[in-house]
Amino acid sequence: MTTAKGWSASRSEGTASGEGGTMEIYRHGHGPQPDATQPIHRNMNSQNNHELIVSGIHLELTPSLKTFVREKAERLFRHEERIVRVRVELEYDGSQEAGTQFTAKGHVIIHGPDMNATVQSGECHQAVSLLIDKLDRMLQRRHQLQRVKRNHPHAVELDVAIPKGV
Repeated sequence: MTTAKGWSASRSEGTASGEGGTMEIYRHGHGPQPDATQPIHRNMNSQNNHELIVSGIHLELTPSLKTFVREKAERLFRHEERIVRVRVELEYDGSQEAGTQFTAKGHVIIHGPDMNATVQSGECHQAVSLLIDKLDRMLQRRHQLQRVKRNHPHAVELDVAIPKGV
């Protein structure tokens, strides 16, 4: 079932094991869809078409959990504006005897190579917090490496002599 809520939609889908899971899709940077009579005012330099997809595997996504993930993921969108989509998959593994039962997987689709991270924890909210922290560190490291590369270009050696200007 797909229900439109402005730019947000919710639908149920099955998982690989046949058990039901839920998925939420949120569009960031967009409010309610404007009608045709209102002019559209957008910053042309901004790339505010971020998308957050939250899905639960063997886990029912409560509204508070969805809100928690959305608020945590906002930090990623604030730090890096070139993110196209963030997918967060929360999985509950009830077969494990002790310790880690929740797995949070994050996939950041960004201009350039995509980033993936996985975190396991005994509590779902803690797994989400650890996942967002890990993705944020990955984005900061990526930004730092790009900045260093931009400020320190590599020397290029040519096998031929460069002709002198007359």
